[in-house]
Amino acid sequence: MSNEPSAFRERDQSVDNSPASETSLPHQNPEKTTVAAQKSEPVDKLPAEAPNGGYGWVCVACCFWINAHTWGVNSSYGVFLAYYLNNNYYPGATALHFAFVGGLSISQALLVSPLATITTRLYGTNVTLLIGVFLETLALIGASFSREIWQLFLSQGVCFGIGMGFLFVGSVGVVPQWFTSKRSLANGIATAGSGIGGLMYSLATNAMIQSLGIGWAFRILGILAFTVNTVCAVLMKDRNKKIGATQLAFDYTLFKRLEFLLTLGWGFFSMLGYIVLLFSLPSYATSIGLSSKQGSIVGALLNLGQGLGRPAVGMVSDYVGRINIAFLSTFVAGLFCLVIWIFAKSFGILIFFSLLVGTVSGTFWTTIAPVEAEVVGLKELPSALSIVWLFLVLPTTCAEPIALELRQQTGNIYFHAQIFTGLMYIAAAVCMWFLRAWKIGEIERVAAAKGKSPAEVSVVDIEPVDLNSQAVGQPSSSVLRRLFAWKKV
Repeated sequence: MSNEPSAFRERDQSVDNSPASETSLPHQNPEKTTVAAQKSEPVDKLPAEAPNGGYGWVCVACCFWINAHTWGVNSSYGVFLAYYLNNNYYPGATALHFAFVGGLSISQALLVSPLATITTRLYGTNVTLLIGVFLETLALIGASFSREIWQLFLSQGVCFGIGMGFLFVGSVGVVPQWFTSKRSLANGIATAGSGIGGLMYSLATNAMIQSLGIGWAFRILGILAFTVNTVCAVLMKDRNKKIGATQLAFDYTLFKRLEFLLTLGWGFFSMLGYIVLLFSLPSYATSIGLSSKQGSIVGALLNLGQGLGRPAVGMVSDYVGRINIAFLSTFVAGLFCLVIWIFAKSFGILIFFSLLVGTVSGTFWTTIAPVEAEVVGLKELPSALSIVWLFLVLPTTCAEPIALELRQQTGNIYFHAQIFTGLMYIAAAVCMWFLRAWKIGEIERVAAAKGKSPAEVSVVDIEPVDLNSQAVGQPSSSVLRRLFAWKKV
């Protein structure tokens, strides 16, 4: 593979509806496609061109509810964590043990991504999703009968995480395949499910624990997740054969590309901040004297902010530029942690912070698929995302344990954790800042090859053939200048 990005051409159908221009998008080798394409819907059941809607909106709805009943349910772990820390439900367990349970649930979802990618290639998206449904349901029901911490590790930690991973990996790449100019909006709506689900289940979980006990709280969550996820798994359709998706579990050649490494850095630092924020807010609320009910409300409102903010981030990304919005939103999330969270000592201010930071804290999940498609192209997207998920195992496992270890004994016990969270988001934003400069340079190179000025070339004009052409030279401006230049990217 060339070290140059195989970027795809994304354009509005209203500009060019010719079949030739659409079919040129993948630029695939038919022999490789036969091997690499996963089992999917029959060719005659899917449109030859990305419809930019149509049945894609059904897939958006399915992804929304899958996210609500995977990441959304997992978001309620902050409520479970507050309960575990304030009650001796598992004798001998420490705060660090509980922190690792939450970290495992996310890291295992990412660690299993290569296996889920292989399963998708061999058996299809629907089978992958149904495996996830079974494992997640088993985990929640199993956790309801756990009485020792190792049982909680295996159920709510490992098994739930693996089930969530199969559901996530099986669904995350489907929505971008159905859209062109509305890709970020559709992806934003789909990922908003985790916020809405987190809102519902943070409040519901606390209410169920208080009235029915922790065992029945797990069982009810398991029944709901099984029902909704099964329906969505059956209705989901991919377009892997149409776009020639490689579905390779681990394409090491991507590591030769600096722009891909920058997206890995963005994800790594974002997760170190995001996991701390997601799991620590309810327990932080109780540490400043608020009740467990108020803590669950704070956690729920953080998820509400995500549910409202993610579609907005996606919609604005389509107009302002995906990398631009990813950079700006990530930076703002870090800024909010440093200038608001540290000084939030009352219920009202904490509610304000939760809603505000929620709109931008999950920007990575909203924009990773569209941004990665800008970097590596649609054909390589499944392989790239598989590597991204694997790379995020370490930060998602260790983020909350780091936060709990950073707690102080007196005063604002979460002060160091708050500083850590803010700085991690800002470090992630720096990665996106340099990725943005790379993308502007890519446009300059294409403009030079076409004999145009950079102002006459936009992201939608870029095709893989442009970037692989021998005529494409170096960017016309320096990295420093591109860091501060304005361009829709």
